[in-house]
Amino acid sequence: MPTLSPRDLVERLSWRYATKKFDPAKKIPPDVWAALEQSLLLSPSSFGLQPWAFIVVNDRATREKLFAASWNQPQILAASHLVVFAIRKNLKAADAEKLIDRIVEVRNVPRESLEGYKGMMTGFLGNPPAGFRIDDWSARQLYIALGTFLTSCAALGVDACPMEGIQPADYDRILGLAKQGLGAVCVATAGYRAADDGYASLAKVRYPAEQIVQRV
Repeated sequence: MPTLSPRDLVERLSWRYATKKFDPAKKIPPDVWAALEQSLLLSPSSFGLQPWAFIVVNDRATREKLFAASWNQPQILAASHLVVFAIRKNLKAADAEKLIDRIVEVRNVPRESLEGYKGMMTGFLGNPPAGFRIDDWSARQLYIALGTFLTSCAALGVDACPMEGIQPADYDRILGLAKQGLGAVCVATAGYRAADDGYASLAKVRYPAEQIVQRV
């Protein structure tokens, strides 16, 4: 399988930045976008529960409504693609059962062989530690998918910008998420940087490795 060299990987990650100005005339090709959607589906999650949904918003009128619910940040309208990252709220034992059903379907294994695994999931969902909120845990899982998406964009030469500057309740209302048991957490815009986006040429500011990485 072809792989990026270590140098290529670092160059790709150094090239990426939180794009502030997209070129609205440049669209992500369908095959590239299909791969980026697959990167979302292939994102890891604890237990493999995948407590999320990804809403790809292409409709212009809907984007204009979301623009107002995003502090009028121009990326919402100018980017080629907009993805809303949402959690599945109030996960319960039934969600563990659903995953077990899917494992049996995909791997063709006996259901009884998964009883121990199911027990771990249902125990976690049904009796979480004191002060532990399942929705908060789901949001943390969602950020793993966001990171996977941003890295995949960089690997394919697509610009992206993660954005928490949204009004989640308005997103839920505009997209009808609450009735689906979903809740918006953050978004990512993707496309291609504008030639005059000054942020693209700025040096990336990171602390030296010796201040951040500890080796034991």
